[in-house]
Parts: sequence; structure tokens; C-alpha cells
Amino acid sequence: MLQTTNTILMIRPINFRMNEQTAVNNFFQEDLDIKNTEINAKAQEEFDAFVNKLRAVGVNVIVENDDKLMDTPDSIFPNNWVSFHENGNVGLYPMFAENRRKERRDEVFIRLEKEGFVINNIIDYTSAEEEGVFLEGTGSLLLDRVNSKAYCALSPRADEDLFIEFCEDFEYTPVIFTAYQTVEGKREAIYHTNVMMCLAEDFAVICLDCIDDKKERKNVLKHLKEDGKEVIAITEDQVANFAGNMLQVRGENDKRYLIMSEAAYTSLTKAQIQAIEKHCDILSSSLETIETCGGGSARCMMAEVFLPKND
Repeated sequence: MLQTTNTILMIRPINFRMNEQTAVNNFFQEDLDIKNTEINAKAQEEFDAFVNKLRAVGVNVIVENDDKLMDTPDSIFPNNWVSFHENGNVGLYPMFAENRRKERRDEVFIRLEKEGFVINNIIDYTSAEEEGVFLEGTGSLLLDRVNSKAYCALSPRADEDLFIEFCEDFEYTPVIFTAYQTVEGKREAIYHTNVMMCLAEDFAVICLDCIDDKKERKNVLKHLKEDGKEVIAITEDQVANFAGNMLQVRGENDKRYLIMSEAAYTSLTKAQIQAIEKHCDILSSSLETIETCGGGSARCMMAEVFLPKND
């Protein structure tokens, strides 16, 4: 099993803006006082520059355009609705916001098959939406593919029973906790696990201060350490700058890169940067508009493709 992939699926936005349906529990979103067309144009610029940087180091980026007719402001974050696995399985996930459900498009699968990838089986959890139950892909699930462990911070977008069902279907050991952030003086559940935690091959970047329950924090640390991961701790302020929202990928000649936004990189200390660079290079790109309006960052924009290829 591999923990990192060289192939990333990304969706180029057409109607990007602040999504009013997700803002109710994504406390990272802010309203920008400019027209939506301008916001979308800025997001496209950031998206294109990001894709170019990834391709320049040899990452295979498959870009699929969003569908204008769908009016899907968050389509730029495909990792929430789909996950791709080495055995040819695909997970399809139930989404909290109704307008995000339209992001699930067969065209994406057709495109991957055209690129030579094999899809054997689609495991579809989306009927849970009818019960008001959600699990938003690798936003909610942090997969340690090598050690068959799945980390999940429970929230309105990550249901415990459905998470356990996923773990049974995909054969992962569940590691469950709740992560919090302070919003107007109150501790609120962080909407996605991947904004406060990143799992790489040999290390994990994590905000332990977000896990208020000492037992849960201890349990998460125990799992990371027994799997030989160096733990690089970040602060809640750094989480607010998307320093948890990173992804390790493979470029040319299997070289490893930790991908993050410029805001995330700027928020890191020298010691944290050195700790990461012991394991791999860092690649960052400015995603200011996407982060401000979308409340998501570099990690959310990349759906990792682990599917087998046609011989």
C-alpha cells in the first residue's frame, strides 16, 4: 500500500463564491466585499497558478472543468465527495450542504477511465443524506493507507456510525476524536479533520490543542507514535491560517513534496519548517481568495488518485 500518490484530480471552478449553505458550520469562511464574478476570476487565477506549480515538479494533475449549469460554488474541493483506492474502489460521500451534492458527477469517472485508470466498484454512502447523516470524504477521513487506520474528528459533517461503516467496508481501524476551535468565545467542533491534521509517510502535522479531551488526544498520539510518525505540533492560530490543510504528494522521480498554501507556509515557525524538510520539500502557492471565501485550502483542492492503471 502507498501513502502518497503522483496523480491528483482537481476541479477548475466556474461559479466559485462564498457558499452560504456551508458557512453555518465552516467558521473559516469570510465574506469578501467584491462581486462574485471577480471572486471567481481571482479563484481561477489562484487555481491555475497552483496547478502549474504542481505540474512543474512532476505531479500528474488531471484537471476537470466544473459544469456551469450546476451552480456549485465549492466544486473546487472534490476531496469531500469522492475517494479513490488502490484496489479500484471508489467511495462516494454524503454532503452536508444541498448545493454541494451536485458536485458528484459521472463525467469525473469517465475522465479518469479515459486517462487509463480502472474503477472496479463504487461504494456509495450518499443515501445517508436522506437521514441527515454526513461523512465528507477525505475532509472528514484522514487515511493512513499503509497502517490501515482512519482518523476522524466528529462534527456535523462527520457522523460516527457512518465513519465506522466506512472503516468496515474499506478495512481501516477507526481512530475517533472531536476537534474544536474557539468561535466568539465558544468551543465549536471543527468541520473537517483535514484542517487540523495532515498525515504524511513519516510524519503527521497536527494541532493537539484542538483536541480538548485528554484521553482522545492521548489515543491519537499513541496511534501516530506506534506507527513511527514524527509528530509536528501546530497551534490553533496556525490552523486558522490553514497550516493543518496540507497534503504530501509525489513528483518527478518519486520525490516527495508537502503541498500547502502560502498563508499556511508563512504561519509556520523555522523549527516546524526544518522538521518538515527533514522528510520532504515544501511547495506552497497563494490561495488567498479560495481560503477566504471557501474556508478550505490546498489539501481540499486535491483528490488523490490511487486507482490501478490499465496495463
